[in-house]
Amino acid sequence: MTTARKQLISLADTQYYHCISRCVRRAYLCGEDKVTGKNFEYRRGWVEDKMLALSQVFAIDVCAYAIMSNHTHMVLFVDEKRQKLGLPRKSCSVGINFLKAPY
Repeated sequence: MTTARKQLISLADTQYYHCISRCVRRAYLCGEDKVTGKNFEYRRGWVEDKMLALSQVFAIDVCAYAIMSNHTHMVLFVDEKRQKLGLPRKSCSVGINFLKAPY
């Protein structure tokens, strides 16, 4: 059963979080896929650019990250002061546009 994020994240305990995102079904995020022979290295820069751009829009700072062949690691800091100030409506619409698929 899933747990709501508001129950998983406690800014009173820590503002730093280690987040992992992994590809499924032997899919490759970047690097060379040995099964198909395709090279997905171009995605590494795309993922890095998107992650850093999103950190400018939302109240989260990227402290460290690693983009591996089939997963990513990110150490994130939730900037509570910036979050409490609230995001202007324009920033929210910019954030929504960032989250749209690139196709």
